[in-house]
Amino acid sequence: MFATVKKFMGHVIPGVARPLAILWNQVIGFFFLVLAVIPAPGTVSRIRADGVTPGVVLSIVFMAIMGSFGISSFWRARRISRS
Repeated sequence: MFATVKKFMGHVIPGVARPLAILWNQVIGFFFLVLAVIPAPGTVSRIRADGVTPGVVLSIVFMAIMGSFGISSFWRARRISRS
């Protein structure tokens, strides 16, 4: 009985885990890209009002980091789907 269950799970788990990993990476990538875009309007308005200040630089760095995490997560999902 356990051998049959083990054999069944050996066939089912890989078929379920791969799409879940792809979906997970896509969802995480979306959230990171949203986090990268949210501060953009405020950053642009601060640049227009005050010029480049340390707060603006930190916002730009934050947006770049979150954007790169989002893009790399989508690349990872694509790599998983092609393997």
